[in-house]
Amino acid sequence: MAQEGRPPFHFSLFMFLFMLSSLCDCHPHSAGFMRSTTAARAVSNHTARKVSDIATEVAGYADVAKQIIDLAVFGAAQNRSHRRLADFTDTIGNRVSGSHNLEMAIKYMYNAMTQDGLDVHLEPVKIPHWVRGKESAEMIAPRAKSLAILGLGSSVGTPPEGIEAEVLVVQSFEELKRRASEAIGRIVVFNQPFVSYGETVAYRAYGASEAAKEGALATLIRSITPFSINSPHTGWQDYQAGVKRIPSACITVEDAELMWRMAQRGQKIVVRLTMGAKTLPDADSFNTVVEITGWQHPEQVVLLSGHLDSWDVGQGAMDDGGGAMISWEALSLIKDLGLRPRRTLRTVLWTAEEQGGVGAQQYYNLHKVNMSNFDLVMESDLGTFTPVALQFTGSDAARKVMTEVVKLLVPINTTKLEAHGEGTDISPWMQAGVPGASLHVADNRYFWFHHSEGDTMTVQDPQAMNLCSALWAVVAYVVADLQDMLPR
Repeated sequence: MAQEGRPPFHFSLFMFLFMLSSLCDCHPHSAGFMRSTTAARAVSNHTARKVSDIATEVAGYADVAKQIIDLAVFGAAQNRSHRRLADFTDTIGNRVSGSHNLEMAIKYMYNAMTQDGLDVHLEPVKIPHWVRGKESAEMIAPRAKSLAILGLGSSVGTPPEGIEAEVLVVQSFEELKRRASEAIGRIVVFNQPFVSYGETVAYRAYGASEAAKEGALATLIRSITPFSINSPHTGWQDYQAGVKRIPSACITVEDAELMWRMAQRGQKIVVRLTMGAKTLPDADSFNTVVEITGWQHPEQVVLLSGHLDSWDVGQGAMDDGGGAMISWEALSLIKDLGLRPRRTLRTVLWTAEEQGGVGAQQYYNLHKVNMSNFDLVMESDLGTFTPVALQFTGSDAARKVMTEVVKLLVPINTTKLEAHGEGTDISPWMQAGVPGASLHVADNRYFWFHHSEGDTMTVQDPQAMNLCSALWAVVAYVVADLQDMLPR
């Protein structure tokens, strides 16, 4: 959808491409391929087979696994995923939901993967369109200081003249409750310690509504990161129904701690906050889908994925450009080797993941009728640093198969299978019982750069991306080519 002040998106071109691709009779999601009885029979047969037979079958893929690894890590495809990512992010930049940049990113990837000789099509979705606008924050007292901020996704803006108010600094939701009377008419600053992303992100997600319940005018939240060089981190936040919506932004670790120390000394802190954030009507977008059609069971699918959107800071190279690129690269490696598995390999580059998996949920709603034919869903969304293991969610019988599959990764020393596959975009499938896998990498620095201006190509390492691509391709190809689907 074209927005005022920028070139119009050629939606008609995208619809033409989408309609053209839909004429192809090889897409496994077409009605003619929804043969759930075939999938059910395969699962039943698989359950009856001995573990030793499965181990022998999987071990037979050692040579082809080595070919994939050699091509990705040492051969002609060495560093290709890194080059592709650099070309993509340097050309497009960041890609927030609803933006012109995201539209251009989808067009770029459609063209690039088509030129790679792969079967690409686009599936339309509606996605949120939040705009940051101009924003600033300044400490007025006890001294003048500019505060680096990043407004949070879905936040409302301030009045045009901004909000100037005294600050209440707290370290937890519990402290906010205890000091509720002090929050009235103030800007609440959360200086919560970083425990883990999964636990601490609650302050970013729910801080505004919790503060608004106590009469606060706005919230400034310590960035959800264990490390900072005066770098604010953004992300999505959720307003609770029936609670007044107040402006919310993240500040740096340094500034949150500074204001905490000032408050401990009993000093009065005053901040002026100005945010031009607003939410526009939902925008038209697409999930980008690329496939290698299976030779024996084209209706059955092994799905690889990463998300194409990012936040509106940095380059989105790490989150999740790398995951998108290795999911493309896996199919490129398989194509380059002239391989074609029994089942269809499908890479999906999701849109609007950062807004809560919006594009992926619409994909699930569209394709869940064919759920019995989804063999394995995979997602890479925690960086493409050096791979450590494959994470997996599935039945005990499926885990035994995957344990054998990862043994094929001996040449790159990533033969560990861990519990709990994860990923916002594949979670609906896993919750419905479809086996799921995710990439575990050496991600100790991931949240240093996450959702910040620091998420650039400088974070990426070409050799690590080679290893991630090899792992992704080997696992996807072997599972897609095994005699039977993974047992549910």
